[in-house]
Amino acid sequence: MKKYIFLTALMVLGFTLFLGSAAIAGETVGEYVDDSTIHTQVTAIIVKDPDAHYFKIDVTVTQGDVVLTGFVNNRDTENRLIDKIREVKGVKSLKSFLKVQEKK
Repeated sequence: MKKYIFLTALMVLGFTLFLGSAAIAGETVGEYVDDSTIHTQVTAIIVKDPDAHYFKIDVTVTQGDVVLTGFVNNRDTENRLIDKIREVKGVKSLKSFLKVQEKK
């Protein structure tokens, strides 16, 4: 019986510490946005853009920092993507290493 009381108390303490650490970080459990969610949203923006070639753009997300590498047709496409990506919740910074690929 003491074992169950001890395990229950330990679980409550662990749960309290988990919620406390989220509160210290300034985020609630529902507000936390992980990198995979950001990656999915950024990729969706690129896929929906008619001038962006999804297969030519790589997206890397690390702790909310987004890095774009690859090729676009022109700077207008790059600027449009950057503007939309900066609006994604959870994006802390955005670096674009996209290059303009000349049409042949």
